[in-house]
Amino acid sequence: MESVRRMQYRPLGSTGIQVSQIAFGAGPVSGLMTGESFRQQCDVVAAALDVGINWFDTAATYGDGQSETSLGRVLRRLTPTQELHLASKVRIMPEDIDYIPRVVRASVESSLARLDVDQLSLLQLHNSVTRQRGDEPTSLSVEDVLGPGGVLEAFEKLRAEGMTLHLGLTGIGDPDSLRELIDSGRFATLQTPFNILNTTALHPAPAFAETNYGGIINHCAARGMGVFAIRVLAGGALVGQAPSAHTLKTRFFPLDLFERDARRAAQIQERLPTGMTIAELAVRFVLAQQSISASIIGLADVAQVEAAARLVELGPLDADLLAELKSLLDSTGETSANATPDRESDG
Repeated sequence: MESVRRMQYRPLGSTGIQVSQIAFGAGPVSGLMTGESFRQQCDVVAAALDVGINWFDTAATYGDGQSETSLGRVLRRLTPTQELHLASKVRIMPEDIDYIPRVVRASVESSLARLDVDQLSLLQLHNSVTRQRGDEPTSLSVEDVLGPGGVLEAFEKLRAEGMTLHLGLTGIGDPDSLRELIDSGRFATLQTPFNILNTTALHPAPAFAETNYGGIINHCAARGMGVFAIRVLAGGALVGQAPSAHTLKTRFFPLDLFERDARRAAQIQERLPTGMTIAELAVRFVLAQQSISASIIGLADVAQVEAAARLVELGPLDADLLAELKSLLDSTGETSANATPDRESDG
């Protein structure tokens, strides 16, 4: 492995945590932590720690707990000495709606046991939030989250008991409903889809052909919340990967979306500057957005970790290339999203 790189960090909202700009995604798209290769898992996590990644994102539903089990086992073997942060999630299923406090506690206790830790840095709601419960698969209403006996009350009780430091949201569903949760002032973070093909979480575009995330990042920034970008590589569609087993069965980011994203990615790749890959374009574009604390990326092998670290070293795309990107995206004809950075880039 090359010598240790200096990862760059950003504040995670008002939490006081400095988070690495690349966060380690332990979800099912990369398949690493939901797989069985312990040696590969150890090698990849060791490489991530070596380049300075300090945030690991998992969930109880990833591989029915396999991701958390694998991550806990790997960290026990590696015994890292540097500070690192573990984030996990709870999803409330329709049959659990009358038992939210009990289900939340059981889920978090199981997550802590699998990870072999006493406390999470961040506990997140894994459901989308919509105007009415069930408007989207497994979605909850605002009342389900904020009301008596709801998710927030259960989360705050666990935080008071020391099971987690901070509370967060998954930013999918109805943007207006999500804004109600953000305005409660009781969540520290939000993670939301954001990539070069869909920038609506930052730049809402009424005519956009795909899901419009309604500029939710801006609302978080106004509230001092930390933001994680997810689906930075569109589930692998942006880098020419075949659809993962998860993509073939998920109700949230289905195969037809993956296929549309892959077609657009191929168009973009043909018109990139010589020597630039679409992976570089995609990651450095997200790095240019100052209101995004970190990009959660599924890393499947050591080479991918090394590549991600190099992109952080290169820094955000410059203004001229960002302007070219906007023109390029507009020319593909499926978006009216704005490709410019939200603020001046890091040096």
